[in-house]
Amino acid sequence: MNRTVLILHQPVPQDAGPDDWDVLDQVEAVEAELKKLGYKPRAMPFDINKKDFSTRIKKLHPMCVFNLVECVHGDGRLIHLACSYLDLMGIPYTGAGSDAMYLTSNKILAKRWMRYAGIPTPEWVVPGKPVECDLPFPSTYILKAQWEDASIGLDGESVVEVSTLDELLDLLRQKEQNLKKPCFAEHFIDGREFNLALLASDGNGAQVLPPAEITFDYADHMPRIVDYKAKWIEGSPEYEGTERVLDFPPEDAPLLRRLVDLAHKCWECFDLKGYARVDVRVDNEKNPWVLEINANPCISPNGGFWAASVKAGVPYCDMIARIVNDAFSS
Repeated sequence: MNRTVLILHQPVPQDAGPDDWDVLDQVEAVEAELKKLGYKPRAMPFDINKKDFSTRIKKLHPMCVFNLVECVHGDGRLIHLACSYLDLMGIPYTGAGSDAMYLTSNKILAKRWMRYAGIPTPEWVVPGKPVECDLPFPSTYILKAQWEDASIGLDGESVVEVSTLDELLDLLRQKEQNLKKPCFAEHFIDGREFNLALLASDGNGAQVLPPAEITFDYADHMPRIVDYKAKWIEGSPEYEGTERVLDFPPEDAPLLRRLVDLAHKCWECFDLKGYARVDVRVDNEKNPWVLEINANPCISPNGGFWAASVKAGVPYCDMIARIVNDAFSS
């Protein structure tokens, strides 16, 4: 029986940022665990511009692909292409399917889908588009890239206080010019931030791993968000000032149960597979708000997903095995 598992990832140029280099850490870790599980892993950049790309895949004849592609040609808008390409080739792959990958990576579509499904998500507005929500003013908003993950485009200037819609739209257009990517504004939830990791449970839905809270030890003038520096720039005040907490007092139990229920609902609503992460803010009245759903979160050792898996008593090797097994579930 062919035990080859092809690990696909985006090409990483020499001048790439730490968010791109992280995928190679994931490749190395996944490759090591697949070997322990008795598979024959092979790693390859996803580059459909190369004429022999599909030929190389066909020669390997992998039993499945471990999909670690996070962008295509440096653009998060194309992340679903890897899934669609593998669908066309008829090769099973780990994680979300092409529809779910597109829907979750398009943050505006994801927020609309959540609203239709009754999943609470903060109000939003897109420049040049009709206003879809009843936006409060004056209020605080956060300016985000529409398609990018890994906190790309988020910095200390992303949280703004505005009095009118016109003022907010002006700031959004400036953000788009500076970032050179489509952006949107989201009503900022001033409160606690949680990540909920979900892992396929032997073909029977998903297991929500222990919730993690991100705490902020920041200077008073800094917004309490996980921006790019907090996530990737070691030694920065933002990086040093964030901490992942996995142990909670008894009084948090009702809130944690609500968060787990929300995560399950997101998994089912978006037809997710393999593994995923749901990011939530909780306001001062203890109301949870889903910010976004990551259908292929980072699974690097010592990352947030890994930490939640360890807390749940699921070793890294078992985590990888469950992700691979779910690639073959209907």
